[in-house]
Order: sequence, then structure tokens, then C-alpha cells
Amino acid sequence: MTSDNTAEYTVAGIRAAVAPVLDRLREGAAERERERQYAFEEVKALAAERITLTGIAAADGGAGGTVRDVADLVIAIARADSNVAQALRSSFLTANQVASRRDLPHRAVTLARLRDGHLFAGTANERSGGASGSVNTLLHRDSASDNRDGWVVDGEKYYSTGGLYADWFTGSAKGEDGTVYGFTVPVDRTGVERLDDFDAVGQRLTASGTTRLHAVRLAADEVVARDNSQLEIPWLGAFAQLYLAAVEAGIAAAALDDAAWFAREKARPIKHSSAAVSSEDPYVRETVGQIAARAHAARSVVLLAAESIEATRHLTGAEARAAGAEASVTVAQTGVIAIESALKAAELVFDVAGGSITNRSLGFDRHWRNARTVANHNPRQWKAAVAGAYRITGEEPPTTGLF
Repeated sequence: MTSDNTAEYTVAGIRAAVAPVLDRLREGAAERERERQYAFEEVKALAAERITLTGIAAADGGAGGTVRDVADLVIAIARADSNVAQALRSSFLTANQVASRRDLPHRAVTLARLRDGHLFAGTANERSGGASGSVNTLLHRDSASDNRDGWVVDGEKYYSTGGLYADWFTGSAKGEDGTVYGFTVPVDRTGVERLDDFDAVGQRLTASGTTRLHAVRLAADEVVARDNSQLEIPWLGAFAQLYLAAVEAGIAAAALDDAAWFAREKARPIKHSSAAVSSEDPYVRETVGQIAARAHAARSVVLLAAESIEATRHLTGAEARAAGAEASVTVAQTGVIAIESALKAAELVFDVAGGSITNRSLGFDRHWRNARTVANHNPRQWKAAVAGAYRITGEEPPTTGLF
């Protein structure tokens, strides 16, 4: 596939083009984590194949794929390396906004950047105290004579997922009148500082650390007031939550790959086994089958939930709101199953063999650590409780962005 912004893209073409890149990611995933080495070349190669155009309409220069096609690609990336899949989340979220909202502010500009293969990072999260979700990053008018219509932003953001890979950073800031604005700025703009300080037990290479903004100057067209009150479907977080579930499904699939490989290529039967080789031991086979079932469950619910989001497209009015609420709850239920499936699959890997499977050089522990870290983004207890309330009383999900 050619990789320029005049090319015609298809879902099948993108998947074929990225297959060898995913193979390289898979082969080096354990070593990169041990050595704390980022997959810069592989991510650059994925971007060159315009992966974020998968779900954008062909009329807009995209591949014309569905939400299911996007989710399936995310699962495949996470199966190769869940760190990379997570690092690309903001880029896919940006592409989903372009695909789903014709009224998106600065849509044409954002679409052009996606067609150029640019990657995005973004977060509203801060560690500066205050109530959950409060914004302390400040935005004020620029007094400089050459930018009187522009702005200056100061603050600090955390969980800047994908920040070291990105071309653009999107964040939120509070204006002098208390209005919350969104802004998008090139990562090489003077005053933007990206730190590699993410220190979780898992997903260590997602570049999810701090972004500091030191008197960063913004043009007028790089800032927009955030007002989602008029949207017919206010659950803007449904796709973002589906993405996390897809990462979990990819982790479960990776656990299956490693368990099957170790049983086939490395494991020795225990002393009282009835089998001459581990791959013929009925309990090893049963364990791998249990892992396969978890991976299958995670993948299945993710793809089904993707279809529920797709079904909301092109609806209007009360019909759109009802379908949006149903899709949001479906994604919440999916999160519960995908998280629990990935955690269990990652745990069961170690039942395939004896002590040798725990060798640190194999890095199999990363599957559980990665699944656990993704799960902590948005607690599944809340997902289950919201789904339960909806099923019992019809109560709509919160519109906080986590549903």
C-alpha cells in the first residue's frame, strides 16, 4: 500500500499492510518491556499505513470501515503489544470523532491531519488536587501584539497517553470566566514539555506521563469552547470505553498465544503426568482451552458492542438518545466481561507448566499486569452497577465520559 494522502484505502488493505509490523511488535514486546524501550519505528510504520483512517468514510478519504472493523484492528494491535494499542488510543478517539460527528469543530483540519498520518495524544486529567475532573490548567488571552486574537495556556496534565509518539496534544483548560475550553497544539510548540514518568505496574510503555504547558501560545483556531449539552447522544465516552475493552481482549489473546506456544514448544510434563509430552497432557490442554474461552468471550463482546455503537450512527432525536443509552450500557457490560476475561486468561498462563514458565526472561507476567492496569482506568464495579440500574429502572448512564 502506498502511504500518502492521495491514496485510496480499504480495511483489508490496511490490515494486510500492518500485518508484518504487528509481527515485529509481537516478537519484541517482552524485551522492550524489560529494557524500557519504546516501539518508535513500529508505531511510525503503523501511522504510515493510515491505521486511524480505518473507520472514516471513503467519501472523507478513509477506508470506510465500521466501528467493528476499528475494534477488530485494535484487538489485533493489542494482541501484538498492548502498550502500543493503548498509546494509539487518543489517535483512534480523534478519528472516531471525525467519523461520527459532521459538526465537530475544526473537523476538516483534523481530518487532514489524520490523512497525513499524524498521531494524537490528549488528556483532561490533572494531579493538582480539587474535585474529580476539575480543571486547573488556565487559559487567558494573549497580550502580545502579534497574537491578540490568540491565547496562552499554563498547566500540567497527567495520563497523556501516547504523548511521546504524538504529533499533536489535545487538552482542556479553564478560561478567566470559568468556561472550560479544549485546545490542540503541536507537541513541538515552544513551552510544551513531555515527560516519560508513567510508573504503573503495567502498560509501562504507553507514554502516559506528564505534559507540562509553560506559557504555550495558541492561535484562535486552536481553541474551542466545550459544550456537549446540545448533543443528541451525550455518551461521548462509549467508544473510548470500547477501546479499553478491545485492549483487554487483545491481552487475553496474547496470553493464549504464549500459553499455547509454551505448552507446545517448551513445557515438560510433570512427573506423574500420563502424557509423554506436555502438549498431550489433558490438564494442560484443558487449561489452554480455558484461556481460549476467555479470549473468545472478550473478543466476542467487544465486537458485539462495536455493532451497538455503529447502530447509533445516522439516528436523530429521541431514537438517537435511546440507542445511545443502550449502546453505552452495552459497552459497560462489555468492559466487565473483557476485564475479567483478560485477568483470568493472564492468570491461567502459569498453570500450563511448572516453575520454568515463571522465568522473568519470558515476561509472561506482563499480561496480568497490563490487564490489571487497563482495568483500573474505570472501575468495573461502576460499570456493572450502571448496567444494573438501567436494566431494572431504565435509568440512563452518567454522561461523565466514562460511559
